[in-house]
Amino acid sequence: MPLGHRARKRWSLVVLLVGMPLWIVTAVTVVGLFERPPLWLEILVYVGLGLVWIVPFRRLFLGVGQPDPDERRDRR
Repeated sequence: MPLGHRARKRWSLVVLLVGMPLWIVTAVTVVGLFERPPLWLEILVYVGLGLVWIVPFRRLFLGVGQPDPDERRDRR
């Protein structure tokens, strides 16, 4: 069941405001469990974890910044 534009906007806000901080805390905690790696490796790990975080939500964020396509159709 595809989400409407308004629902995708709301869910994207929830993901950004709740999910992203939780993911950051989790990533820092996991990296902190090990002895501190070199700076370049630590940056690489955080960038990799950032990409892994966003991949499942890619379709959710797609087109959220655009005007509602259904609203344009109704105005004509």
